[in-house]
Amino acid sequence: MANLLLLPGLLCDARLWRDVIAALPPGTTSIAADLRQDESIAGMAARALTLVDGPVVVAGLSMGGYVALEIARTRPDRLAGLCLLDTSARPDSVAQAKRRRLAMAASSVGRFRGISRRLLEQLLHPDNLTDSALCADVLAMAGRFDRASYLRQQRAILARPDQRDWLPRLRVPSLVISGAADIVTPPALGEELATLIPGARFCLVPGAGHLPPMERPAAVTTLITGLLREASLP
Repeated sequence: MANLLLLPGLLCDARLWRDVIAALPPGTTSIAADLRQDESIAGMAARALTLVDGPVVVAGLSMGGYVALEIARTRPDRLAGLCLLDTSARPDSVAQAKRRRLAMAASSVGRFRGISRRLLEQLLHPDNLTDSALCADVLAMAGRFDRASYLRQQRAILARPDQRDWLPRLRVPSLVISGAADIVTPPALGEELATLIPGARFCLVPGAGHLPPMERPAAVTTLITGLLREASLP
C-alpha cells in the first residue's frame, strides 16, 4: 500500500486520526501532520510533504482538506490517491469570512480555550453529544492549541484559493466523505467536490457530524482502506 498522510482540521491534531490509524491494515505506513506552524495553506502543504517519501495517499479533513487539495494541485507527482473529508474546494463566502474574523477577534479576549462546549453542538452529531469521552477528547484536542497557532490557521483559511477550476484535470483515485449531519461543511459541498473530480466516489457517514474520524472511525477506516488498495494498483 502507498504511504498515508493524514491532515487535521482547524484546532485538530493527531488525536483526530488516532482510532483510524489504530485500525488500518498491518503494514500501512501512516503519519498525521502538525498544521499549526504555517500561516498559509501552501506552507502547510509543503511542510506536510516533508514528512513522507515517495508516492502518498493524502487524506485531509476540513482545513486539512484545503491542504490536501493544495498538494494535489502543486505536487501531482507525489500524489497516489486523495481522500477529502468534510471539506470544500470553495473559498469562504463574504458571510463566512466575516464570522471567521469575528471569531479571531473574540479569541483575543480573556484566556484562549479553543472550543467551547456550546460549539460542540455544531461539530458533532446530536447523538454523539451524550458521549462524554468523545466530547472530552474534542475539547482537550482544541485545548492543546494556543491563541497564536489558532490565528495562524484562521489566516491561512481566509487566504485560501478557489480550487474548483483545476479539479476536472485530477487523475488519481479519489474519495470524498461527509458526515451526514455536518452543519459546518454541509454534504452538498462534498457532493460538489466529487462531481468535479473525475471518477471520485462520494460517501455519507451516518451518525457523524463534522468529525467522522472521531465519531465513526470504523466507517472512515473502511473507506480509507479501500482507497489505499485502489491507489496501490499499477
